[in-house]
Amino acid sequence: MKKRMIAAALAAVLAVSLTACSGNETASSGASSGENTGENTVEAVQKEEIERKDYTVVYSAELAHINYLVSSLSTCTRFTENYVDALVDFDKYGRTIPSLATDWEISGDGMVYTFHLREGVNWYTCDGERYAPVIAQDFVDAAKWLLTKENASTTANIFYSVVKNGKQYFNGEITDFGEVGIKALDDYTLEYTLEQPTPYFLKMTAYTCFLPANGAFLEECGESFGTSAETLLYNGAYILTTFEPENRRVLEMNEEYWDKDNIFISSITYNYNKEAKTLAPELFLRGEISEADIPAEILDEWMNSEEKKNSMIVKPASTTSNFLGFNFEPLYEEEYGPDNWKKAVNNEDFRKSIYYGFDRTAAILTSYPYEPEKQLLNTITTKNFVNVDGVDYTELDALKELGETAQFDKEKALEHKEKALAALNGTVEFPVTVVMPYSTGNLGLTNRVQVEKQQLENLLGSDYIQIELVPYPPTNYNKEARSSGKFSLMEMGWGPDYTDPAGYAETMTHDTSIGTKYSRPYLAEDLKDADGNSIYETMVEAARNETADVNKRYEMFAEAERYLIDHALVIPFYASGGGYRATVLDPFSGRCTQFGRNLDKYKGAKVLDKPMTNEEYAAAEAVYMEERAEALKEETK
Repeated sequence: MKKRMIAAALAAVLAVSLTACSGNETASSGASSGENTGENTVEAVQKEEIERKDYTVVYSAELAHINYLVSSLSTCTRFTENYVDALVDFDKYGRTIPSLATDWEISGDGMVYTFHLREGVNWYTCDGERYAPVIAQDFVDAAKWLLTKENASTTANIFYSVVKNGKQYFNGEITDFGEVGIKALDDYTLEYTLEQPTPYFLKMTAYTCFLPANGAFLEECGESFGTSAETLLYNGAYILTTFEPENRRVLEMNEEYWDKDNIFISSITYNYNKEAKTLAPELFLRGEISEADIPAEILDEWMNSEEKKNSMIVKPASTTSNFLGFNFEPLYEEEYGPDNWKKAVNNEDFRKSIYYGFDRTAAILTSYPYEPEKQLLNTITTKNFVNVDGVDYTELDALKELGETAQFDKEKALEHKEKALAALNGTVEFPVTVVMPYSTGNLGLTNRVQVEKQQLENLLGSDYIQIELVPYPPTNYNKEARSSGKFSLMEMGWGPDYTDPAGYAETMTHDTSIGTKYSRPYLAEDLKDADGNSIYETMVEAARNETADVNKRYEMFAEAERYLIDHALVIPFYASGGGYRATVLDPFSGRCTQFGRNLDKYKGAKVLDKPMTNEEYAAAEAVYMEERAEALKEETK
């Protein structure tokens, strides 16, 4: 059965405007944005010029890359979304909408996706000069560059994990790129053939490794592609006109952009200052910049000032999930007793004594002293990631109870401690040394492990466990501590590269490269079937193989995740991001990414004359969440 989505079908949306917004959403005359509130029509836009404002920020850490075909770092991919469009985009509620593709078909077996590209879209140089039209071959040329191993893309594996013969070409097993499952059928028709049905592939095409690049320009630039503003081309809402590392970078509105009517910010200027984290709040108060993240160190001061408090909004949490992982393959020094730890951690009661004994709220206060409950997770998958008919994944039957039950439980912790002592008597030497590494470059983590050590040892007793805190320099911290297996219990985080629960599960299974660099729960000796296979991995594999019924797929993943948590193979902790930001941005106006709201994506975003007050923010958020729930239900029909 063919499925066809056309732009016109996505035009409807609720007609309620957000409190304190500086004007309503408008729809592009080129194609529906899915965001027209019904008050500002295309005709009204044509009669009255859109008011656009400038935006200024300061930053202290330079981007590692602006070559979007290489980098997988979230800071880089978020920046790219402002100046290179993908096949699809996401409206302000997170619904998938047309972008460079106006419509598409999916074959009945889910193996072939045919995209029809928007005509009249062009590539521009950093000077704003038209270079060439954006055509289907640009996607093919970008894919070939990506899958050329010598170019060292860190996202090539994401592409070749789904596109037919991509991995074989990358590994040199085939040399004819024509055998790879991406074809330009004509200038404006692009076809992907997949290795297997992939329900999340449509949203996946918004990720940087699926972005286009002009083939002639790639060849002209050679190894210098993506090293400067001059060695990139732009087809998105903005053009990177200036890129001066550790000085300044400037995004200016693309005056010929196909969806120009949905741009409300003329330019974004990023000024470098190595003390930006501490200076930004004061610069914001002086009106010199448009936004500033408020660090925990001065949050009390801002909370206690009515004026400052009313300049802040709550930043949306990201989809990066942080959890404590038990290591089932300890590879640290003999002095810490790795064999003793291995015997202990393979006992479920021992794991549960720590699981229930861990006071997450006390620990997270080191980074989120206000409203820490907004960051805490009872699942590995974050909230607002995917949904089933409008029901959030974390609210599915298998996981819902976890969100309604307190994880920290002193009585249960001590109960499991006694069971572990009885079961391990004569086998394990107590106290068990728990090696917990941390990065000295992360102040929140440095403080957090101190709290965790004191809290767990006080509750469970230093005659039961003794936590050994091991400091590491920030450079290559994860590689030296986590990937090398030099830990017993460690805080680790992961943000998926595509919107499917499999994106989280891949850190827990042996058949992914990243899964071998985390805690390796599939090695738990007490949770294997009669054939010696990990029960959890078997559940994950069954969920991966369910591609016909997406709802059933999500339910199966939810059951696997519940198993993972029920048996204390990991301890869910918190979602990254969040915190507070002082800003004049309307936080509910901008386009979403495939992973939800992001204040760093400026298409659709509007600048207010003054920051929202707390009351205005709360009212706007309530309206937005109600509209979003209805919009997502509508999308699934």
